[in-house]
Amino acid sequence: MNHASALLAPSAPPVPAGPASAPAEPAQYLTFQLAHEMFAIGILAIKEIIEYGHLTVVPMMPASVRGVINLRGAVVPVIDLQARFGERVSEVGKRTCIVIVEVGAPQERQVVGVIVDAVNEVIDIAPSEIEAPPAFGARVRTDFIQGIGKVRGRFVILLDLDRTLAPDELAALGHLQPEAAPASGGH
Repeated sequence: MNHASALLAPSAPPVPAGPASAPAEPAQYLTFQLAHEMFAIGILAIKEIIEYGHLTVVPMMPASVRGVINLRGAVVPVIDLQARFGERVSEVGKRTCIVIVEVGAPQERQVVGVIVDAVNEVIDIAPSEIEAPPAFGARVRTDFIQGIGKVRGRFVILLDLDRTLAPDELAALGHLQPEAAPASGGH
């Protein structure tokens, strides 16, 4: 490897100072609890954190779509991350809150709320402390995982919100009827 980098060094253009060197800097993540596991999302996607309150239930939505809220006049869908991961629906506790995030392509950003058991803290994680997602054995779909961060001797699952909350995939889920709902025979 040293031989290859020595060959590349003379012909490589100088690295400009400033934003181009930013990826080596630690990134900030909001950590939160979900079913006794620690997860994190990049703070740049977060708009705000609000107290869990009244949700308006939307009929015929999958279990992961708990309803919608009125956020300063805007209708915001609220997703239960635990249910989105294929687990049972989250129970609401004293520390349950809704993290308001923006997902999607830059020209088509969508505001979505996600239910978490408890918000912990904002932490810095250096790129050198982030491992690739596991190939198997994760409780969460591997395409939902951006990486595994190592923080104070503990692992933190870094979520890729654009994949976890992909608007097209969530819209497709809305067309499915819940399996537990019996077919209505009477009109």
